[in-house]
Amino acid sequence: MIKVGITGGIGSGKSIIGKVLMIMGFPVFNSDTEAKLLMVNNQAVIDQVKHTFGEKAYLNQHLNRKYLADQIFNDPVLKDRLNNIVHPAVRQAYEDWCTIQTSEIVFNEAAILFETGRYKDFDYNILVTAPEALRIQRVVNRDQTSIAEVKNRMDNQWTDSKKIDLASFVVINDDKTLVTHQVENILKAIKGTI
Repeated sequence: MIKVGITGGIGSGKSIIGKVLMIMGFPVFNSDTEAKLLMVNNQAVIDQVKHTFGEKAYLNQHLNRKYLADQIFNDPVLKDRLNNIVHPAVRQAYEDWCTIQTSEIVFNEAAILFETGRYKDFDYNILVTAPEALRIQRVVNRDQTSIAEVKNRMDNQWTDSKKIDLASFVVINDDKTLVTHQVENILKAIKGTI
């Protein structure tokens, strides 16, 4: 089984590439979605989050996302603590998921593969890029947030220029270049190694 990571900065369009691959029949594990599920469904994760951030981390059995975001975006140490709780659980969920897949190629969409060093766990990595102004506009529209908040979130991720040397493939998702054609070429290259 060939394991391929899909990553890119906020608003780059990682999820679009994941959806294209799913439409093509490939299994795609979404780490961000899984992390959100684990934080409300996995008791060990919930207990660790409460121990680290207090009972305010949850309101009426629901994750208090605003409270957590306020805590971690202002304190890199707390951000690392949250990542150290959630990331191992997500990695385990991904490994469990892989054991039930029958495809010879599987994909894992995750926001910070390069920043965490997880890119080394994959046979190939796809970096999805888009111009910064377009990324900001996408996130402002999607999350109904401010430009300043999006830029703050971007500051917590590596730049594309830092990630590009570590990527096996790059997809340009600038709303002008066809992504399907780029994905097909990547698949052809990967299949050529099987």
